[in-house]
Amino acid sequence: MPLTTTVHRSPEAGVPETNRHATATLAAAVLGFFVITLDATIVNVALPSIQDGLGGGITGLEWVVDAYTLMFAALLLSAGSLSDRIGARRAFAGGLGLFVIASVACGLAPTLPVLIAARVIQGIGAAVTMPTSMALLRQAFPDPARRAHAVAVWAMGGAVAAAAGPVLGGLLSLASWRMVFWINLPVGILTLLLLRRTAPSPTRPAPFDWTGQITAILAMGGLTFGAIEAGDAGLTAPQVLISLGIAVVALAAFVTAQAKVAHPMVPLTLFRSKAVVIATGIGFAFMVGFYGLPFLFSLYFQQQHGLSALGAGIAFLPMMLLSACLTPFSARITERTGPKVPVIAGLILIAAGSIALAVVPASTPVWATALLLIPVGMAGPLVMPPTTALLLEHVSAKQTGTASGVFNTSRQIGGALAVAVFGALISAPAGFQHGLRISLALATAIALLAALAATRIGTTRHSAV
Repeated sequence: MPLTTTVHRSPEAGVPETNRHATATLAAAVLGFFVITLDATIVNVALPSIQDGLGGGITGLEWVVDAYTLMFAALLLSAGSLSDRIGARRAFAGGLGLFVIASVACGLAPTLPVLIAARVIQGIGAAVTMPTSMALLRQAFPDPARRAHAVAVWAMGGAVAAAAGPVLGGLLSLASWRMVFWINLPVGILTLLLLRRTAPSPTRPAPFDWTGQITAILAMGGLTFGAIEAGDAGLTAPQVLISLGIAVVALAAFVTAQAKVAHPMVPLTLFRSKAVVIATGIGFAFMVGFYGLPFLFSLYFQQQHGLSALGAGIAFLPMMLLSACLTPFSARITERTGPKVPVIAGLILIAAGSIALAVVPASTPVWATALLLIPVGMAGPLVMPPTTALLLEHVSAKQTGTASGVFNTSRQIGGALAVAVFGALISAPAGFQHGLRISLALATAIALLAALAATRIGTTRHSAV
């Protein structure tokens, strides 16, 4: 039903109450997505400063990133289900509040283990915030056309954060690396104030799937830990084989449990929709390139070219600024061409940028490398907004949180594995440059496979599951 048909009106300027709630919901969802994305991009640039302040090797730095990403990915499934059960508004408030408190703890951390522990808590809060922000949009904008524009604005919050993160992280690191975490506090408080002006969310009470959650955490944790340890100890090391074995067994147990329990965390019927399956795969592939490459080149600029954290942030500026500038046009492009064309184009841009970065010599100047990162930045607004809108269009309102959790889990697994695998490759005895080129080749192959899958978008039937 159109939003403008409501009979309740605000006493303020005669603005329809539902429209006021929708505007506040969009603002809160955008800021929530902004602060979560900012935290990921801002920390990458600050890693050398964190190492100088707290010590630790490349594996420790990877865990500063992966502790957050791992919990984010492992808990997104349950967070999406939680959103459907207790209401997106309540879940969003709880998740963001936890994220802000953990951010303060990160900034106060006296040692690297304490920082990693606080990053774990941050990841839990972010896991609840992300899918609930998407569920809030689905509830506030039931009309597909208006929702597509709202998703584009929501995505712009992430694009702006991605653009601002590297530079802001470099600037704040000049004062103290701790500031990159404390910046989340004012943004989080503003978001929670906006959330008070949103409409209550519907609930769907059901038992919590503890078996599914535990097996999901074991699967994601074992996989990521094994990938990280493989870089130092080798693929045949006992701890690596044990971790990967736990991941395989836990994944099998998770799938079995979801097929048998009465109230599964992720109903397997969700995957009967080809659109959901394709969107999930695209989300994974996109994050391998869009998250993994900034991780690689933040270290490349600082360790191979001797740039400061601020210098590395500035090097990312052309890539991120163009991404932010293109994002407002994403909905208009999708309206004219459909989602398939921009998604395929964006994935091909990731592949093209990765190939170009892999073949240039190590002596390439920083400014040229920064320009070659631009195609990867352009992929963001071409891929994510239409893919997100496609997902939301093909699921029912009562399963929006769960579907969002599945989608974002695939994205975060892509990011976590990219950091783990790429970090292992650049730390291998063959050297940084060799590992860099192998990493870029992997990113290229994954992006091209996703582009091939995206050719099926036009053949998917519209069916809300």
